[in-house]
Amino acid sequence: MIKHKSTDPVDLLLEAIVEGIREKKGIDIVGLNLAEIHSTVCDYFIVCHGTSRTHANAIAESVEEIVKASIGVKPSRREGITNAEWILLDYLDVVVHIFQEPVRNYYQIEQLWADAPLVNYS
Repeated sequence: MIKHKSTDPVDLLLEAIVEGIREKKGIDIVGLNLAEIHSTVCDYFIVCHGTSRTHANAIAESVEEIVKASIGVKPSRREGITNAEWILLDYLDVVVHIFQEPVRNYYQIEQLWADAPLVNYS
């Protein structure tokens, strides 16, 4: 169960997303705070990976269910569900990236956005 520590809508969204990932044992959960970087498409990235296509899809479904149940929000856009190598859930202020491990290692999104402060949720 999510314990709300903040009343900020973005903080509540972040808590619900991380809870959804943890619920399905998402691996190496990190957050990138992009709020202070100019010309970014959102304020936060949440990144994790699963061990298989089935695992990545389960994580995405869990995030969607918990966010919807907790704060009543659906992603404005969903990408990559079919092949589940890199699933993207766009919540406007927060974009969730759910990878399979080899794809995450290849793209190294954390290094691409190395200027952003990193929060480790694992």
